[in-house]
Amino acid sequence: MTDQPTWTTAARRRRGSGVAEDFDGRRLAVARRLACMPRSELARRIEVTPAAVTQYERGLSRPTTTVLARIGLTLGMPREFFSRALDIPEVRSSTAHFRSLRSTPANRREQALAFGELALAVLDLVERYVDLPPVRLPSIDLPAQPSEADIADAARRARDDLAVGTEPVPHVVRLLEAHGVLVVRLPAEGFDARVDAFSSSESASGRPLVVMSPMKDDKARSRFDASHELGHLLMHAGVEPGSKVVESQAMSFAAEFLMPRAEIENSLPTRIDWRTFHELKRHWGVSLKALVYRAHTLGRLSDLSYRRANDQLDQWGHPEPGPLGPPESPSVLGAAAELLEQSGTPLSSLAEAARIPQESVRAVVAAGRTDRPRLTIDS
Repeated sequence: MTDQPTWTTAARRRRGSGVAEDFDGRRLAVARRLACMPRSELARRIEVTPAAVTQYERGLSRPTTTVLARIGLTLGMPREFFSRALDIPEVRSSTAHFRSLRSTPANRREQALAFGELALAVLDLVERYVDLPPVRLPSIDLPAQPSEADIADAARRARDDLAVGTEPVPHVVRLLEAHGVLVVRLPAEGFDARVDAFSSSESASGRPLVVMSPMKDDKARSRFDASHELGHLLMHAGVEPGSKVVESQAMSFAAEFLMPRAEIENSLPTRIDWRTFHELKRHWGVSLKALVYRAHTLGRLSDLSYRRANDQLDQWGHPEPGPLGPPESPSVLGAAAELLEQSGTPLSSLAEAARIPQESVRAVVAAGRTDRPRLTIDS
């Protein structure tokens, strides 16, 4: 004899309580993944089968009010969150280009994707009141098996189409935002540091998404990451993510996009000259490591010099010498939220209408805002 109720008894109890009529399984999937909890663990805690959780998430069945209360307590979300309200767009893992696909646990990637989905939902909510930049990314077609020359040409065309010209890109993240991409930075707490930047051009909202890493507290690295994800958005829609070939193509794109061969080749030293590399770093807004890599791929540095330069960079570690300042950060979502507040539409009222916890909305807005120091003057 056991004190633990059998599945039959538990099922009978659930049938005895009312079914949650206004239930959105999509929101359950988001909340569970945000909590980084497997279906099996959630099922154990709320006393149902894993198959039942799957059915809830797919909209094939609905939990009872008793089970829904357990779900909310387990996942740390109010019951209202699981009601039908604002749609939360899906970003399928098969369309998301993670830079750290093999080194990051799948549940941690799903957690980051769920945050990106919540950010898209908040953007959709804000866009009902504020006109945001439309999606205006160029269309770039590549051969089935593009060469390095094809990738470089794609980066040059992107600079032309995005009206960058031949000078250094002033701010890569804001360039993405100006062309309709939602850019957010993952919160520093609660997310796996191994989750690097990632992107998807195929969200259900129609907005391309770029999620930046909070761990790269460096302007040069954030610019390269943003350019790398731009390469994915322009070149890899419909391409299966995760392969070394696809990631290498995005890296080559970023190198040409930030350091155009026609403009930088003759400036790169043919020996290890750190003074020149530092000057180029300040001018182009890229790291010493990226410049050394670029010099090698363009044939300016020999294999031996390239190895020696990387040995020195490894000794210096991160942050490397000559920091350029804080990382580039997104601003559109935060600026739109401020505009709403100033116009008398507080985020709290929008969060309530969308049935999303205020703290979740504010976390998303903070992820899409540039933290600037405020000047105060004593009277």
